[in-house]
Amino acid sequence: MNNIPVVKAAIVAVSRDCFPITLSERRRKAVVAAAQAKGLELIEIPTIIENEHDSMKALDEVKTSGANALIVYLGNFGPEGPETLLAEKFDGPCMFAAAAEEDIPVLTSDRGDAFCGMLNASYNLKLRGINAYIPEYPVGTAGEVADMIAEFIPVARALIGVKNLKIITFGPRPYDFLACNAPIAPLFKLGVNVQENSELDLFAAFNAHKDDKRIQTVMADMAAELGDGNKMPGILPKLAQLEITLLDWIEENKGAAQYVAMANKCWPAFQTQFGCVPCYVNSRLTGRGIPVACEVDIYGALSEYIGTCVTGESVTLLDINNTVPADLYARDIAGKEPYGANEVFMGFHCGNTPICRLRKGTMKYQLIMHRGLEPDKEPDITRGTLEGDIVEGPITFYRLQGNKDSRLVGYIAQGQVLPAATCSFGGIGVFGIPEMNRFYRHVLIEGGFPHHGAVAFGKAGKALFTVMNMLGAEKVGFNQPKGMLYPSENPFA
Repeated sequence: MNNIPVVKAAIVAVSRDCFPITLSERRRKAVVAAAQAKGLELIEIPTIIENEHDSMKALDEVKTSGANALIVYLGNFGPEGPETLLAEKFDGPCMFAAAAEEDIPVLTSDRGDAFCGMLNASYNLKLRGINAYIPEYPVGTAGEVADMIAEFIPVARALIGVKNLKIITFGPRPYDFLACNAPIAPLFKLGVNVQENSELDLFAAFNAHKDDKRIQTVMADMAAELGDGNKMPGILPKLAQLEITLLDWIEENKGAAQYVAMANKCWPAFQTQFGCVPCYVNSRLTGRGIPVACEVDIYGALSEYIGTCVTGESVTLLDINNTVPADLYARDIAGKEPYGANEVFMGFHCGNTPICRLRKGTMKYQLIMHRGLEPDKEPDITRGTLEGDIVEGPITFYRLQGNKDSRLVGYIAQGQVLPAATCSFGGIGVFGIPEMNRFYRHVLIEGGFPHHGAVAFGKAGKALFTVMNMLGAEKVGFNQPKGMLYPSENPFA
């Protein structure tokens, strides 16, 4: 994926001048060696910070190295002023961690006291207003600190990506889905640029690509990807034309941004004017790391992009859509999976999920749109969905949202896609989330969240929670376990 940052992390050791500087140097080298053994490349900055002059020298070395993420490592107690000054001057995500004492012989003369120094560092970070990444338990051996760094990298990737992101949209956000029409002011505070365009702009660009010589090449690529799921090859020319149009628009309008996501209008006038539904094209771009959110859902696009950065893999955006009927639950879930009937639901969208996330992706037509736009006819303008059951396995359902008061909020829930056959249409899966019924009521409904949720494939909750908090989300809801009441939950229910 070339639409997400490559993190180049540098490590700078610090030392309080009344402690042996060699202790910090030796411990820094041990962390770098442990990281390399785990497949992590760290840029080792030679200057060890004892004072502010060292901070500026180390900062120059970090900039020269090309690093875009920084680990400040307390090899001993460390000077809290100079070490936090470095973090203040560095333009990028910064992590603080400290060294544990190795063994009994170290205690006799080389004790580093970084356990104590980490407290002073955290206080000085607050004085400077620096939102640094601090691991859950930030003091450890060389191997443990290397593990902390491994968890920092995807967080750093997301923070760098969001700061350099442009979200391009086409069309007004639908009145019928007003929940997608959230205030965008919080996005600009994050550093995200938003370029809103008319559907007419896209339509004009689409028509200008009518005879583009690349269409045949893209059609061939689509046909190869779909394989025997290519049930409606006649729609591929329009879909290929649309894909080229969107990719060209991105390149021509990226501007000062390094990364792009999209949130585009997809119905109902889209079908009558463009002659197709854009779902399959959206799925292909999302699969390449360029999320395209349905129904001009700008925060959906942002959420998808964050998940792509955190996991380094493709994600999707789904409606939290419908309940699982009793007969399907009894047939495929009861007694086989650890979920009650009110802990399962179906996540659905017309066909925007990347083909790699479907058991078998098939080119079809949008059933609901077909009923409204071309009833009693062979599907024509409603063709272009990518349909199939979503692959089973662990997932994280999440969203970062600007609420009605222009404040950032979010939610995260880990669960899984179950192997149950959905017996339905669209890109769809049966999801199981522990205590979903309570989460649905006390987080989603009470929090005023819209029907769209992003899905990361795997357990990404820990990193996503950190990212949302570091981006300034005032509240991040989660599916609380039994016995842990939500603030508004009736204790007598």
